[in-house]
Amino acid sequence: MSDRFRLTLAQLNPTVGDLHGNAAKARDAWQQGKEAGADMVALPEMFITGYNAQDLVMKPAFHAEAIEVVKQLAVDCADGPTLAIGGPWVEGTELYNAYHICTGGQIVRSVLKHHLPNETVFDEVRIFDSGPMAGPYNVNGVRVGSPICEDAWHSDVAETLEETGAEFLLVPNGSPYYRNKFETRLNHMVGRVVETELPLIYLNMTGGQDDQVFDGGTFVLNPGGKIVLQLPVFDEIVAQVDLERGPDGWRALDGPFTKHPDAWEQDYRVMVESLRDYLYKTGFKKVLLGLSGGIDSAIVATIAVDAIGAENVRCVMLPSEYTSPESLEDAKELAENLGCRYDYVPIAEGREAITNTLAPLFAGTQADLTEENIQSRLRGLLLMALSNKFGEMLLTTGNKSEVAVGYATIYGDMAGGYNPIKDMYKTRVFEQCRWRNSNHRAWMQGPSGEVIPDRIITKPPSAELRDDQKDSDSLPDYPVLDAILQILVDKEGSIADCVAAGFDRADAKKVEHLLYISEYKRFQSAPGPRLTPRAFWLDRRYPIVNRWRDTS
Repeated sequence: MSDRFRLTLAQLNPTVGDLHGNAAKARDAWQQGKEAGADMVALPEMFITGYNAQDLVMKPAFHAEAIEVVKQLAVDCADGPTLAIGGPWVEGTELYNAYHICTGGQIVRSVLKHHLPNETVFDEVRIFDSGPMAGPYNVNGVRVGSPICEDAWHSDVAETLEETGAEFLLVPNGSPYYRNKFETRLNHMVGRVVETELPLIYLNMTGGQDDQVFDGGTFVLNPGGKIVLQLPVFDEIVAQVDLERGPDGWRALDGPFTKHPDAWEQDYRVMVESLRDYLYKTGFKKVLLGLSGGIDSAIVATIAVDAIGAENVRCVMLPSEYTSPESLEDAKELAENLGCRYDYVPIAEGREAITNTLAPLFAGTQADLTEENIQSRLRGLLLMALSNKFGEMLLTTGNKSEVAVGYATIYGDMAGGYNPIKDMYKTRVFEQCRWRNSNHRAWMQGPSGEVIPDRIITKPPSAELRDDQKDSDSLPDYPVLDAILQILVDKEGSIADCVAAGFDRADAKKVEHLLYISEYKRFQSAPGPRLTPRAFWLDRRYPIVNRWRDTS
């Protein structure tokens, strides 16, 4: 029996539904492991289907094909190390989230996930059946235990594996990002190591899938909780970890250690990676957006250039008589700084035609929000026309504060296929712009330096749909609004909680009212990357029709 075990860790980016493409990635990683003399090559949870595939996995034709692809992969990888890969599995009428162990041309064991997450973005209880807790599997005489993702967040599966002879734990994951999640993962995994006194390898995938970004950050712990290997966040990488058997059992040897960046950098990277992958995986190569001279469209344009390059980004200024000279100057300067295309398309002529068309019906009424929304919807029409004509995906630019309270026009500035800042509150947008102006990384395709003009960051926010308009005319100041929203949305707090935190009850009630009546807008809004555990997509599901209000 060998006293040394080499494990190849494939921290890779699958595409949901691309069964053969994902298999090709797995095969390539296996080949790298074979050349490195590995005993085993491991890929993340549900890698063959991509993750999170939601109801697609329940489709019989899909999961049947996925299982056949894994079986063929086992045949292709017969002459070399054991291959471990996540995918679906069927026994009788039951469908499982499984981890397939492939040796000698066949699947020799399928570990079945026991604990099925049924919270935040996960609906696994409605998709999969719960598998039994079982013992370890054998690879070259070494007994390996694999709690699948959520299984490792509970003590029972790992303890069962230790009690039935597991010598180390390999945890395959499909764990999506939210801010500061790494510490949460690490604390749970340290708990498993303390309980079992076994080394633990935490393997996570990378890449964007709709609103979720899987941030990698694979790590290895030895008994006692010491990290001996830590891979980069977000990057695809194939790495080796060596384990040695000594008097006290197996221990992982020191491997590469990559320091992770701070939350500001990780949030920005998520927005860039999510947009890049969303475009690549849906087949789009170019984007466009309305560039207003304001801060939200400025950061979205910068994210887009960093994601796919300036040559693939079109910025369009669509001014009205309410557009300030400063906004015109700032938008043009930003586009020039980024090096992307800048088009100038005034809306006055189109707006006049619409006004004349509606004049007989609007006779005797006063101008109000209707006329403001016409401007926004006209811009949406023109941008969608450009999108259709040139095959460029339209990006929408509403921050989380605006998305929360409906401070956006449906079928107007909400039009678009993806919203990179959907889960970033306005106050963080300001700081994120300052961060980008001061920082540049190799994964950014845009230029370094102060690309976002300082005036865009410092001037009072305005939709510029009427004379001398400011956002604060309609909403509490953003520091107040965002703090109330964090209580009501992120913490699911009450009006009483807002008052206890020092906020005016009338402000809290106004924000609550706007939050609830805007649900129909969010239901029709574009997806965007998840930065927090309470993003407006799968994390938070409220009814559109809702007459309840908090009376605390």
